[in-house]
Amino acid sequence: MNVNPSIIDLVSLAGGAVDAHVVRALEDAGYDGLRVRHGYVFQRLLVEPTSITRLADALEVSQQAMSKTIAELVDFGYVAASPDPADARRRVLALTDAGRGAVETARQARRSLEDAVTRAVGTGRRDDARTALEALLATLGVGGRVGSRSVPIPAE
Repeated sequence: MNVNPSIIDLVSLAGGAVDAHVVRALEDAGYDGLRVRHGYVFQRLLVEPTSITRLADALEVSQQAMSKTIAELVDFGYVAASPDPADARRRVLALTDAGRGAVETARQARRSLEDAVTRAVGTGRRDDARTALEALLATLGVGGRVGSRSVPIPAE
């Protein structure tokens, strides 16, 4: 039986495989405990230190879910919570050095994959694929949110 998957099937499969590759690279580099959903929080914290409420709103999850995620990241040492100078009842969240190191490791893992794809298909075809994927993200309503690092965390 010859299966000819659609581009959407291929994107879905590739997304999961890329995520697994990046998580493995993080584990190999000693960044234990990280999961794909943590990356969405990291991306948002790269924009600016912020509160749990703002993170939850930006990533379209409940405050309770975000509080749980932040507690994990603080326990692992990837995020620090400090008192907000404007309101001591509120905590400001920021990436630690370990969190920034994990971001750089994940970026390098993705760069190496993109370099391998570029070698396999050439720059022009890679750029055409990028255009198609940007159109897919726009169709799904998240294309404009990539640049602001506020793509919602996918449901698990």
